[in-house]
Amino acid sequence: MKFFIDTANIDQIKEAHDLGILDGVTTNPSLMAKEGIKGKEAVFNHYKTICQLVEGDISAEVIATTFNEIVEEGKSLAAIHKNIVVKVPMIKDGVKAIKWFTDNGIRTNCTLVFSAGQAILAAKAGAAYISPFIGRIDDGGWDGMLLIEQLSLIFQVQGYKSEILAASIRSPNHIIRCAEAGADVVTSPLDSILGLLKHPLTDIGLAKFLEDAKKSA
Repeated sequence: MKFFIDTANIDQIKEAHDLGILDGVTTNPSLMAKEGIKGKEAVFNHYKTICQLVEGDISAEVIATTFNEIVEEGKSLAAIHKNIVVKVPMIKDGVKAIKWFTDNGIRTNCTLVFSAGQAILAAKAGAAYISPFIGRIDDGGWDGMLLIEQLSLIFQVQGYKSEILAASIRSPNHIIRCAEAGADVVTSPLDSILGLLKHPLTDIGLAKFLEDAKKSA
């Protein structure tokens, strides 16, 4: 399972990259705004910076919602760097745009996926990645992990080439469960990634080792 970080914060991207496990980055307009990045030129320059830091796929999201506008914006984003993947919303015109991008050699990430039916449409249209929002599904009183399991089975049976990119990750346990359920990729905040490092017995064991080392010095 590949690890992407879901942020537009350069320091966090560098920290995840330095850990040696980072495979890519996902962003969205909300994450850009959180970093104070506004305006097309500033956003595009920020994507260029991220692409220089990470040798992996970088999902750049369109804000357009009509077919022609999605295509035009997506072409501009894809032209930034070869590793840019155009992030397209799961709407009717979005599916149409994904098919257009696929036919024209531009990779896509279908975002805001909440059901198997939506994922099947995106896969049929040729999306490189399909992003089910696990945390938001959980917030609605359902179990988002069941969708990951369902998609893993469907894609295997049908031979779909799209990768399941589990998004809206809220905890280290979400990451572990996504790995168990068959997700191809997980994108999460830095805190959840770093949370995988933590276990109280590790801290206790290390403290004991260091204490014994001092005694034998």
